[in-house]
Amino acid sequence: MQVQNIDHTVKMEEKTYGKPKKGKTNYRSKKYKSEESKSDFKNDSEGNADRKKDFSEKGKRFSNKSDQKKPFKARNKKRFDEKGPDKETLRKKHYSKKKQLEHAKMMGPKDGILRLNKYISNTGECSRREADVRIADGRVTVNGEIVTEVGTKVNLKDKVCMDGVLLQPEAKVYLVLNKPKDFVTTLDDPMGRRTVIDLIKNACSERVYPVGRLDRMTTGVLLFTNDGDLTKRLTHPSYNKKKIYHVFLDREISQEELDKVDKGLELEDGFIKSDAISFADANDKKQVGIEIHSGRNRIVRRIFEHLGYTVEKLDRVFFAGITKKNIPRGKWRFLSEEEVRMLKLF
Repeated sequence: MQVQNIDHTVKMEEKTYGKPKKGKTNYRSKKYKSEESKSDFKNDSEGNADRKKDFSEKGKRFSNKSDQKKPFKARNKKRFDEKGPDKETLRKKHYSKKKQLEHAKMMGPKDGILRLNKYISNTGECSRREADVRIADGRVTVNGEIVTEVGTKVNLKDKVCMDGVLLQPEAKVYLVLNKPKDFVTTLDDPMGRRTVIDLIKNACSERVYPVGRLDRMTTGVLLFTNDGDLTKRLTHPSYNKKKIYHVFLDREISQEELDKVDKGLELEDGFIKSDAISFADANDKKQVGIEIHSGRNRIVRRIFEHLGYTVEKLDRVFFAGITKKNIPRGKWRFLSEEEVRMLKLF
């Protein structure tokens, strides 16, 4: 009988201390096996109560400290109100780039004066270096007087003329065109062919110039601007601006011949090598992608002609970080502020 009672007690304990259902843990209904466990739980509860009391007292101390900091906040606000925000910062924050350019055109530098070659460059007439040459040649007048000294400074209110024509400062303009084929990259063609200027003639009132050149039958990315300094930065070989072309050949080319281009070739005007070259389409050995920074005339076509191939189609897909993405053939768009900043910094 005693054995049966013990077994029954064990079964009861197992039933009482069975695992609770998922998600329904009720610690208050849990029964402890011994008085020792109860005392431990009681001690833990008393310890928690002490800690809660101590925390509440600390909270009071913290709240008192925060009350003492109120005058400090008011002092900060007063200091901000006295000084006030910078007007230049507010202007850049709340006005578009177009309005900023118009404001800069009217106001000029803070001291009201700038170098004469910079003034001429801002009009889009020529670069600073070319302006210095024209000044030295006596072709520039300021308020009716001929100026020949390079480094002369003028005010935006002064009347500056070149060859008798009044120069007006203008805002800088930057745009990209997805050039179609059969357009000449020039301002005016004596043979009467269509030019790239015909495609952007309604883009802006400022006179802009193409940055570099693309052959008449070459398509793709072509930049325009009236910023002479940036044009020099983008076209001079020392800056190593990256260009990527998609080349379509008249017949398939082998990997060995691509390796020759990668290692370098000796052309009639000197040595040339690609920065990177590979097949543009793994299933079509007639299509090649080539990355190059040289600005020599017809350089991509001449590379493949040297190997005995004819370039049937040539498309520039990348130039100095600018692509023709989402620009239909023959259309253009203005560059964003971030793109202009990237062109000037990198």
